[in-house]
Amino acid sequence: MNIPIIWIIFGVLFVLSLIASSRVKSKFKKYSKIPMNYGMTGRDVAEQMLRDNDIRDVTIQEVNGTLTDHYNPVNKTLNLSREVYHGKSVAAAAVAAHECGHAVQHATAYYWLGLRSKLVPAVNISSRFTPWILFIGILMVQKFPALLLAGIILFAVTTLFSFVTLPVEINASRRALVWLNTHNITSPDTHSYAESALRSAAYTYVVSALTSLATLLYYLMIYLENRN
Repeated sequence: MNIPIIWIIFGVLFVLSLIASSRVKSKFKKYSKIPMNYGMTGRDVAEQMLRDNDIRDVTIQEVNGTLTDHYNPVNKTLNLSREVYHGKSVAAAAVAAHECGHAVQHATAYYWLGLRSKLVPAVNISSRFTPWILFIGILMVQKFPALLLAGIILFAVTTLFSFVTLPVEINASRRALVWLNTHNITSPDTHSYAESALRSAAYTYVVSALTSLATLLYYLMIYLENRN
């Protein structure tokens, strides 16, 4: 692998990242205009999905921002953005059900979610120090190659986290779609929209993981070319 090739890869991944991000926003905007059956809000969907899975200890709350929805396994909170929390659209239902999917994963001890949670402390430390270590390591690679290697090892933790996140997110979407369909929350006409929205979101995680891997290989290439 040489530098021109790696930069071409970065360029392709950058474009794919922009496309994936744009598709998520456009899909959410489009499907936010399609009303849900029975006028259910995102909060209503979340409450029912949690009840149907016999989960009683998760708190649903509204948070600021757009597409900032997430499940926090530490304090068992389901955090929904305003548009999702109050929204009565297919997009709101899909997002709320997806985040509930994470709560179901937590309640059923889903392996990949547990592994991701265990990696969080290491990722937090890595994200804080890795950029500086890599920067200084590249500048001093001729004299202190071990410093760059340390940065690469730390960055590898972040890359691992990105790939562990993939099955977590894909599985949460699968759980959400199955539940939406089997409980008639979405109709035959609207279910494909929910599926399309969650699929678009999944693409962003795939591109992010591939970008992290490409970056890791780039730093490793610099190290190998200068270790002698």
